[in-house]
Amino acid sequence: QVQLVESGGGLVQPGGSLRLSCAASTNIFSYYYMAWHRQAPGKQRELVANIVSSGFTNYADSVKGRFTISRDNAKNTVYLQMNSLKPEDTAVYYCEAGRNGVYYWGQGTQVTVSS
Repeated sequence: QVQLVESGGGLVQPGGSLRLSCAASTNIFSYYYMAWHRQAPGKQRELVANIVSSGFTNYADSVKGRFTISRDNAKNTVYLQMNSLKPEDTAVYYCEAGRNGVYYWGQGTQVTVSS
């Protein structure tokens, strides 16, 4: 069982930045696929970005050029740097970890973009 704890959410004005963190309770973090998803009110959960053990990354079209996913294997942590935030980025952001067909989710952190 892997526990994921997200942090870094909050209220930010349009055009601002936030960095989300997700700490994982595993000694083999480097082997895990990691991802950030988000779910806005009344909408389905969507993939924002993911990063595999090799460091290869993938982004949703809506966040390309604004968001950056990264990982620090020494700290068992994955990050999501979010720049140029828009009101439509408002959602609960969830961290996901996966390996060998088993997936784990964090509890989510709220990001609100509003003036």
